[in-house]
Amino acid sequence: MLDALLNDITLYFSVGGYVMPPLMVATIVLWYAIGYRISALRRGSKRSVRHLVEKYNNGFTRQPKGIIDTAVVRGIALKQQKKPFIRRYLDDEFNNFHQDLTKYSILILSIVTAAPIVGLLGTVAGMIETFSSLGDMTLHSQTGGIAGGISQALFTTQMGLAVAIPGLILERLLRKKQLRLQRELAQIKDILCSEPTAVNAQSGG
Repeated sequence: MLDALLNDITLYFSVGGYVMPPLMVATIVLWYAIGYRISALRRGSKRSVRHLVEKYNNGFTRQPKGIIDTAVVRGIALKQQKKPFIRRYLDDEFNNFHQDLTKYSILILSIVTAAPIVGLLGTVAGMIETFSSLGDMTLHSQTGGIAGGISQALFTTQMGLAVAIPGLILERLLRKKQLRLQRELAQIKDILCSEPTAVNAQSGG
């Protein structure tokens, strides 16, 4: 089975020409970045932000399972320290969350933009080989002549689109989730900075 897989990979590289190695590397990097973003964009509890603030503030001790749960726990911990200008400390603390939410997003967009262009480069190379074969009448060259050139042209175009389209769709979905989580992080800060808050009411009682 491993030998068959290696043969298939070798065939892909030979058919696609010199643009195949960067496309294969781009595919691996793309799906690693998407996997990271899926993991980083886990919300945690499905309850509303205000409910989570009240719940953790009232002594709920469950281990946070997502970015919103973690932000609520850390925000309440800062609030209970009664530091002046609490929003400034919350901004500093939540900046790490914003970095996690946006990490690799530009890389993904760069790959899905570049992959079709790289595939087009392979298409151009394949068509050049095709017309060269026509001009020289070398219909049975080592690289397959006309048939090989057309095959390379079509295969690299297909490969570039196969890399770009799923990545673009998933990144759009992840982007929507990222924006929703960023709004909820801002809502957490607003709740914790509002007066009076549940945190202040508990400490004052």
